[in-house]
Amino acid sequence: MTPLLRTPGGAPVIVLGLCAYTHDSAAALLVNGELVGFVEEERLSQGKHTRAYPEQAIGWLLRETAISASQVTSVAYNFHGPCYLPAAAGALTMLTHPATRGRAIPRAASFARVAARTLGRARELGRRFPRARVRPLLHHRTHQMYAFAASGWSSAAVLVVDSLGERQTTTIAAGRLAQPGRPTVDPVYALHDPASLGYAYGAVTMHLGWRRGDEEGTVMALAALGDPARFRALFQRAIPITDTGFALHPAFFAVRVLSSAYPRLTDRFAARTCPRRAPDEPITQVHRDLAAALQERTEQVMLHLAKLARLRTGERRLCVGGGVATNCVAIGKIIEEGVFEEVFVPPAPGDAGTAIGAAAAVHLEVSPRPLSGIVGACYLGPSFTGQRLDLARWPQLIELPVDSDPAEFLAAQLAEGRIVGLFQGRVEAGPRALGNRSILASPLEPGVVARLNDTVKFREPFRPFAPMVAAEHAADYFTLGQEAPFMSMASGVTALARTRIPAVVHANGTARLQTVTKDGNPFMHAVLTAFARRTGIPVLINTSLNVKGKPICGTRDMALDCLASSGLDALLLDGRWVTK
Repeated sequence: MTPLLRTPGGAPVIVLGLCAYTHDSAAALLVNGELVGFVEEERLSQGKHTRAYPEQAIGWLLRETAISASQVTSVAYNFHGPCYLPAAAGALTMLTHPATRGRAIPRAASFARVAARTLGRARELGRRFPRARVRPLLHHRTHQMYAFAASGWSSAAVLVVDSLGERQTTTIAAGRLAQPGRPTVDPVYALHDPASLGYAYGAVTMHLGWRRGDEEGTVMALAALGDPARFRALFQRAIPITDTGFALHPAFFAVRVLSSAYPRLTDRFAARTCPRRAPDEPITQVHRDLAAALQERTEQVMLHLAKLARLRTGERRLCVGGGVATNCVAIGKIIEEGVFEEVFVPPAPGDAGTAIGAAAAVHLEVSPRPLSGIVGACYLGPSFTGQRLDLARWPQLIELPVDSDPAEFLAAQLAEGRIVGLFQGRVEAGPRALGNRSILASPLEPGVVARLNDTVKFREPFRPFAPMVAAEHAADYFTLGQEAPFMSMASGVTALARTRIPAVVHANGTARLQTVTKDGNPFMHAVLTAFARRTGIPVLINTSLNVKGKPICGTRDMALDCLASSGLDALLLDGRWVTK
């Protein structure tokens, strides 16, 4: 961690960025413009997608930097309460339309209530940090700032697509780097609720029997097994594409009320598709086809928005943020279409990453110092290297010696068919394990996908597994044509991949790719290189170190629990080999 430094002629500028009181709670800390740490609360608390105040995340950041709460100069908050109020007033215009009349008053009341609640939360932050100025920011601005600042590019279009930020759901901005380390994002265009792609995808996810805000990726995977033609016309009507973006038809997607008591889909939608599926009910062809049509329309809308971003900014590169940016197949379609020369998705494109974006935006407002430590950074959380290992809580586990270089040792174990958890270095940012909190397996092992789903991850059998590949060999197996360091893009595959490593190819012919460089993750690059020497294949299966329903393991105890309670063969924990 960076020591506390003083700026020339003054006290240090310490900005704490927060995603708090909403899903994916997280905290980031900038000291004199340098990002010294970021972690999602779930990685420490074990509560997946927790909306709690990120107390453990903040505690870790302050302990690591020897900074007290009273030394924080600014708290950057990722929502702006008063900006909910125009939606409350606008909801009253819905009284004149039969499809929206029944929700107009509850919608207005809910937006007003959330505005008051958000203002109260900002005051609560002020009480926690009495010497800091609390600075609420427009939610989409925090997404935009993070997506562009993390890219390191001199200029780019910035497209943010999510469920809702105050009342914005889709925004386009122009990113510029006029001075080193001082990015700017200038808004170009915005769509407002109820036109929300994230709202629509979450609604159908719930209808199909999975958790909104958590299991949209399951629906994306299921889509590969369905026929979109069955419900194509319905989604064309329900999510019409317009010259200025898209809309949601209220006859199918009920107008949003900020309360879980109000369903998102109408009876008409269910009548035209299928009844809502309970989580324990069988998955049938109608569910596959509904997922396929939803995914197809999502890809079409995202591609249309990317073209609008190109048209409105004139930029040749695109940064994408917001929850819908985690739809790796849609991102892959944008790249495949060639709308932009290159596409970038930051490692934490969802709400958690807005803690970094908020902190960066506030720092740039209050200090002339440049930002640093954000570009390309993903290993930003706690590390436990060098600490004593105590297995007393897990009597079924034992530690065995690693009799060679750890990378060579791990590659040998994987080549022999073992499924191994890897816990090393600092916790990754974002929803993907990128080689520091991963489960690794050989793609050459017969039945490896079924074994991973059935006995290790305990999840649906149709869920695919992502490949990680040494970047210098990526073009031999994958057709993406650009780097994908954060596992955020689905790529087509080559004939060699179909022949040699079909385990990493999903039913739709794509793979959610992670390219690994020697500079980006030296240990994982060494493992891939050693595995290639043994097998001829520089590719491994990489999935997150967790089981279904649990967050990625941020602490040693979480990792050891995962080993003890799953079908993992072993865990390489900070260079120690732990097995059963």
